[in-house]
Amino acid sequence: MAAEGHAESANGAAPSAGEYIIHHLQHAQSGTQKGIVDFSVVNLDSIFFSVMLGLVGCFLLWRAAKAATSGVPGRFQAAVEILVEIVADQAKGIVHNANSRKLVAPLALTVFVWIFLMNAMDLFPVDLFPWIWQQITGDHHAKLRVVPTADLSMTMGLSLGVLITCLIYNVKMKGAGGWAHELVAAPFGDKVYLYPVNFLMQMIEFVAKTVSHGMRLFGNMYAGELIFMLIALMGGAWTLSATGIGLAIGHIVAGSVWAIFHILIITLQAFVFMMLTLVYIGQAHDAH
Repeated sequence: MAAEGHAESANGAAPSAGEYIIHHLQHAQSGTQKGIVDFSVVNLDSIFFSVMLGLVGCFLLWRAAKAATSGVPGRFQAAVEILVEIVADQAKGIVHNANSRKLVAPLALTVFVWIFLMNAMDLFPVDLFPWIWQQITGDHHAKLRVVPTADLSMTMGLSLGVLITCLIYNVKMKGAGGWAHELVAAPFGDKVYLYPVNFLMQMIEFVAKTVSHGMRLFGNMYAGELIFMLIALMGGAWTLSATGIGLAIGHIVAGSVWAIFHILIITLQAFVFMMLTLVYIGQAHDAH
């Protein structure tokens, strides 16, 4: 959809490029955010689309399992079987405890499918869902973002979930006492005078892994979403002139090329997040 006329500026005129982008980077929220970090405000659009896509992912996997046959599989079943086999092989190579893999492998598969679907929302036209939401609400200034993984609170929530899982497996595999000893004895050795340094390094490691895990996914998807907005502006600026027609053609070409390339980014980022989840859980099984 063209960018022009989607969100009007305060004086009623068509929005500038900056106003258009700012409008599209704002969430449908439960209240007014009073600072960069405000835990009293919930991004309702991110919650809605993430839950909806999670249910879609569960339905697709359930449908594949229900329709599974020992005969010649269909294309959908074959694709799901290949995906399951890839994830199972990766889990087997990283998490060596067979009992843990009964939970970790399905968890990794769920993470990949869920994040892939959330990332894939970026392939829809930038203005499509916001326009539909504005028609439903009757508010032409209503805000809506449809890519949950372009929301830092969502990606950090996912990485925090991985951290909690790692902590649980640390205690489960090593015992509370064994893990507590590891926190102060690694990485520099089991010396009393090194305990504070070891503990500090362990805390830094946990924080760094969690933050980088969420920030990597957020940064890539946020940048991709922003590029789609810039491409949309090219289409919104077309006119019956040589320059305007050139912008319209550039909008179509650039949008198509970036969408095709973005399919790789969507898949790669879901795979990277899944692999790091397996690696971090695998590290929780290793003794130092």
